[in-house]
Amino acid sequence: MFKMEPPRRNLAEVKKVIMSAHESTTLEEKLQFYDRWALEYEQDVEVLEYRAPYLAAECLASVFPADRDSQTILDVACGTGLVAVELYRHGFCIFHGVDGSERMLQHAEQKRLYQELKLNILGYEPLAAPTDRYDAVITVGALSIGQVPLSVMPELCRVTKPGGFLCLTTRTNHSNLQYKSELEKRLQDLEGTGLWERVTVLEVQKWEKATSMEEASPDSDFISGAVYLYRKKVASACVL
Repeated sequence: MFKMEPPRRNLAEVKKVIMSAHESTTLEEKLQFYDRWALEYEQDVEVLEYRAPYLAAECLASVFPADRDSQTILDVACGTGLVAVELYRHGFCIFHGVDGSERMLQHAEQKRLYQELKLNILGYEPLAAPTDRYDAVITVGALSIGQVPLSVMPELCRVTKPGGFLCLTTRTNHSNLQYKSELEKRLQDLEGTGLWERVTVLEVQKWEKATSMEEASPDSDFISGAVYLYRKKVASACVL
């Protein structure tokens, strides 16, 4: 017997769901929101034409021209596993994932792509991962205002192995500009230590459909976003 999917929401309905997330003020409320959203999450972001998982996976794959099937990737704030799906299409096979929503992790597990999945409250407790462990650490869609705090940054750095890569995304819509500025300051500080180097920054105009007219770009109904790719230098430790 196949599992029935819920009816697909239209764009206006999806926008209403996204806006309701901003009504959640405490950590517990936010986690409850994502638990409730897990079942319809993938359908909703498809309606939004959300491109971040595809763009980040393509960016990370560009620095692994060979041996992708032997690289171990930590997917931070993995949600239902959309990033792993995109990375798998590029030939990556070994995925560990962490997320704060138990229901999101349950949906990620159903994809049968992750060798390990752990419940982890990002930015509030250490990442459930060893130091210098991963060939690449990727977090897509979680680094923005009202979501994962930037206090998670040292942990993202810690678990990346020397010579490994850190791939991050954020939105560049109006309400997220201060968060983006603070993120970029952290990344500049990271590079200033001499232990990390910037590989590329990809600015994208069509990131996803805007949830309000105030957030849309002047010439479209999309918001913009950015992908950041950094490399941890060999024989280095994370200092932030």
